[in-house]
Amino acid sequence: LMSTESTAEKSAINGIRTAFGVGGVLSIIIGILILVWPGKTALVVTALIAIYAIAGGLVYAGLGIFSKAKGGWARVGHIVLGLLFIAAGIFAFVNLQAATGWFAVFLGILVGIMWIVEGIVSLSTLGDAASKGWTITFAILSIIAGIFLLFTPLYGAVVLWWLLGIALVVLGIIQVVRAFKFSGNDF
Repeated sequence: LMSTESTAEKSAINGIRTAFGVGGVLSIIIGILILVWPGKTALVVTALIAIYAIAGGLVYAGLGIFSKAKGGWARVGHIVLGLLFIAAGIFAFVNLQAATGWFAVFLGILVGIMWIVEGIVSLSTLGDAASKGWTITFAILSIIAGIFLLFTPLYGAVVLWWLLGIALVVLGIIQVVRAFKFSGNDF
């Protein structure tokens, strides 16, 4: 009985170590691709999103067409949503370069808005903050960074893309190290 538990525990540990290792190596590879070929990698990511949109659109359209349980408007809504997803995916593939640029600008604007809102929310919690100075500093920097991204969304998206590549490489290396160091005591 003891050896069965030990075998099961070792198997679980090896599975976790393998998952950490594989995840870390994939992270390193994707990070390096972003850093070495940022434009081409962005094109691939946009193509993957376009494939996802087309597949999702087919699913939504199929739900609308073949569903017997849904009412008329729900079916029409699913079909229309499916067609929109399919059209967006096809549009992205027709001019992948333009779609990649548009997607980068969209993400830059989205992150800019989120940072501005995050800064405003931080200021709204100032009364409850244990460290008012740090809260004010964070809020001001967040709002300034958000405004910067709104006015230069493509440049901001490029910087964020590079930061993502660097983060993926660093975190991937750490994950690989964790894979080698992981033991049953980490549970």
